[in-house]
Amino acid sequence: MGDPIYMQDQIEEKLDAGFNCIKLKVGAIDFKQELKLLEGIRARFDASKIVLRVDANGAFRMEDSTWKLKELAQLDLHSIEQPIKAGSWNNMKKLCEETPLPIALDEELIGINETHKKVELLETINPQYIILKPSLHGGFSGSKEWIELADSHHIPWWITSALESNIGLNAIAQFTADYNPVLPQGLGTGGLYETNFEAPLTIAEGNLIYNR
Repeated sequence: MGDPIYMQDQIEEKLDAGFNCIKLKVGAIDFKQELKLLEGIRARFDASKIVLRVDANGAFRMEDSTWKLKELAQLDLHSIEQPIKAGSWNNMKKLCEETPLPIALDEELIGINETHKKVELLETINPQYIILKPSLHGGFSGSKEWIELADSHHIPWWITSALESNIGLNAIAQFTADYNPVLPQGLGTGGLYETNFEAPLTIAEGNLIYNR
């Protein structure tokens, strides 16, 4: 995320480091500029080489979301996170039913802690994916329940971190590894910290590794 030049620099940095799944924030700058950045990646790498995800953080207006999703879908993206603001279940349901691009719920899950409300959300919206941040979704027990409910409704999921220090990241990474995930996850690298706790976590070609 950031201005176009900074975003392009970040894209190149991740590609050079061997990442094969890249996520860009959309909705913060001019949409055409965001499309241009994504088109630049797709011109060099097809979907079999680089998985592209985008995250709108609820930035799209409902009246604009349909055509924007169509534009993004032409770039063979994996998914879009939270295209419209959380809390509009009926609008999100409509989008998930009609979208040409798989939708993943993120902020929509925050604050939904009772089991029957989790079930109601999943059955009402029926998203293509859900994204879990243990720090924001009830810790490990809350995330485990979300995973069990999502699995029972045949909804794939992945886990992301939320700017934890290496202590939190290490714990979330171990929790995630217990599930032997196939989809790329969204675990942090601690790279935003100027100071951090030492940890045996390293990044190698886009993989988070416990380095003994």
